[in-house]
Amino acid sequence: MQASPQPVLRDLVLVGGGHSHVGVLRMFAMRPEPGVRITVICTDIDTPYSGMLPGYIAGHYSFDEVHIDLGRLCAFAGARLYHDAVVGLDRANQTVICKNRPPVAYDVLSINIGSTPQVQQVLGAQALAVPVKPIAQFNQRWLALLDKARQWPAHRGRMTIAVVGGGAGGVELVLSMQHRLRHEMKALGRSPEDLKFVLVTSGETILPTHNAGVRQRFAKVLQARKVEVHTQAEVVQVLPGCLLTRDGRTMDADETMWVTQAGGPAWLNSTGLALDDKGFIVVNPQLQCLNDPLVFAAGDIASFVERPLEKAGVFAVRMAKPLAENLRRSLRGQRLLAYKPQRHWLALISTGNRFAVASRGPLGFAGAWVWRWKDRIDRTFMRRFTELPVMPSADMRPAAAHWRDAVRAMGQALKAMTGQGQAPSTRLRLTSEESLQAISAIAMRCGGCGAKVGASVLSRALGGLKPVERPDVLIGLHSPDDAAVVRVPPGMAVVQTVDFFRAFIDDPYVFGQVAANHALGDIFAMGGEPQTATPVVTVPPGLERKVEDLLTQMMAGAIEVLNAAGCALVGGHTGEGAELALGFAINGLIDEKMDGVMRKGGMQPGDVLLLTKPIGTGTLFAAHARHAAKGRWIDAALQSMVQSNQLGAEILRTHGATACTDLTGFGLLGHLVEMTRPSGVDAQLQLSALPLLDGAVDCVKAGIVSSLQPANVRLRRALRNADEFVGDPRYPLLFDPQTAGGLLASVPAAQADACVAALQAAGYAHTAIIGRITAQGEALEPVLLKT
Repeated sequence: MQASPQPVLRDLVLVGGGHSHVGVLRMFAMRPEPGVRITVICTDIDTPYSGMLPGYIAGHYSFDEVHIDLGRLCAFAGARLYHDAVVGLDRANQTVICKNRPPVAYDVLSINIGSTPQVQQVLGAQALAVPVKPIAQFNQRWLALLDKARQWPAHRGRMTIAVVGGGAGGVELVLSMQHRLRHEMKALGRSPEDLKFVLVTSGETILPTHNAGVRQRFAKVLQARKVEVHTQAEVVQVLPGCLLTRDGRTMDADETMWVTQAGGPAWLNSTGLALDDKGFIVVNPQLQCLNDPLVFAAGDIASFVERPLEKAGVFAVRMAKPLAENLRRSLRGQRLLAYKPQRHWLALISTGNRFAVASRGPLGFAGAWVWRWKDRIDRTFMRRFTELPVMPSADMRPAAAHWRDAVRAMGQALKAMTGQGQAPSTRLRLTSEESLQAISAIAMRCGGCGAKVGASVLSRALGGLKPVERPDVLIGLHSPDDAAVVRVPPGMAVVQTVDFFRAFIDDPYVFGQVAANHALGDIFAMGGEPQTATPVVTVPPGLERKVEDLLTQMMAGAIEVLNAAGCALVGGHTGEGAELALGFAINGLIDEKMDGVMRKGGMQPGDVLLLTKPIGTGTLFAAHARHAAKGRWIDAALQSMVQSNQLGAEILRTHGATACTDLTGFGLLGHLVEMTRPSGVDAQLQLSALPLLDGAVDCVKAGIVSSLQPANVRLRRALRNADEFVGDPRYPLLFDPQTAGGLLASVPAAQADACVAALQAAGYAHTAIIGRITAQGEALEPVLLKT
């Protein structure tokens, strides 16, 4: 998370990562709006480009070639990416209700989530058919179909794949699948005739929105490819192995792909937004919902009130520019502009085999050259989101320039938001109190106790939190006082630790989870029971409700982790600072006789060295800060970082672990040295056995490492044979600092296999034996690397 010299005045929330929204993000990245914070809420990190999806299915493109990396794009745009599902709206309080996190506040909201096939309206379809939309969720089902076709047993006869839907999407899909699967059969030495393809449509013809010439051309292609076409065949039931139509026809279908009867998701029905009969959001020419000017919609989910628009990607792409402009104008309180969609558009429809048909109104032409033309257009579009320009770094500029630009920009924003010279838009205006808060936020801030967050903000932010209650906490948040009072149970001793760091991601909720998990790690590594936590929080100055929301999101994530560990939040301290930061002082309990306590010292020759989580967080988040890491790498790293070490420590202890520590800033080698020295032993470390986070090696190869890496590299003197491995791309990861890393432990060899199996069964899927402990030799260097 980069420090911003500008306090947040307005929140723009984008629900969905569709074609319109990726365009909006790029436009706001190239021309940021002063005082506006952008948050994207999406279930997927990689968002597919529909124009290239048939080519991906046919095998002409790789996954990355047809997907926009939403994580990287958001980082480039300075937007927060919340990886979650939306389940509703609270329009009265202007919040988005999410499945797994606190409500997200908005001042202006835009929805671009595509359409959803209404498979629940057809008996059996929800369980047995594969909906193509949302496209982002289709990939796993398609890969599963590929495997099923490859493994289809010959004794069952031909495998029949049916596509329900006779529009351009259904026709392209059946031809692309056929092209790919026939090649798969040939590669396996099997006959392509082992597969049968069926296209079913309730309409009188295929491609009903295209001219007769285009329809005839595709009819001939389908016939030549031996695709069985059924028109005027409305499917009313999907059964195992077959489809049933309204007129009583039955047709084979071992797999059914659904490309028809699309509508809006069910959660929109409870929002009170104006919807059409299919559940799409009805919008005016300004792309605003008819009954709520603060809610915009674009792409397939939008139902244009002026005239019906086909659910085609071309409209979603073209809507991006007017949507971005109107979102900007709405945030400023200016008059909006009307979007005027084209009457005719060019559709380039592929036949699966690097051949395409062009259709525009009454025109139509085809050829391999049309496919190459389409390929060039599609690749040009994708380059706008994959080849992101290098933006000047604000961190390299003098502090005075930050303040000067902040004051100028915020002055412009305040002028717009207080309504000076603008069109009426009272719901987005700052109140006089908020205007004073905004001016105060960019003024020189006080230090000392003057830098504390206001009491009312703090009480509201913490008021909704419900920390776990413990009988040994006598005075805590349930009855706040100057300090907490905690009882130590008889026979127990207190183990204490503290951790603090600034935010490295733009999602405060997940940051709160990681920070709490990281702080608890030392307690778990020693085999202790967490008792109490006292946080120290730094938040950037801004409008009170924005600061309150930030605190609420972050502490909600932290409380979730603390409560799961049975650790009571008993107080804390907040203050203002340039960047969001969070730390905890944790008290834990251990047996005063030290029974069952795991320490760094205690390794024995012959022990096996285990690691419970993959490494690489340092290089990955250094790359993330440079917009050089794939979004799915960062998402996987965060999933690892929020996984608690509590159960892992219990499993290690029950399997006789002789020593244990959690991996943090000193990296794998640094922590291993901390264990070998007090134990009086040496260690062999197997480089090829190290579990690594996806993308970690890629980032290191690109020369990207954490800022702490150079300090950690000084420990290379602990390696007996470093010169043999310096060229290995995994070698730098020995020094990579970890945040909320896994447990590094030594276990008796006789218990090692059972311990690994138990850890993996408990969810630590990457647990690995990474080395062995040996008797201390004459060499000064305690660690020997092996391949």
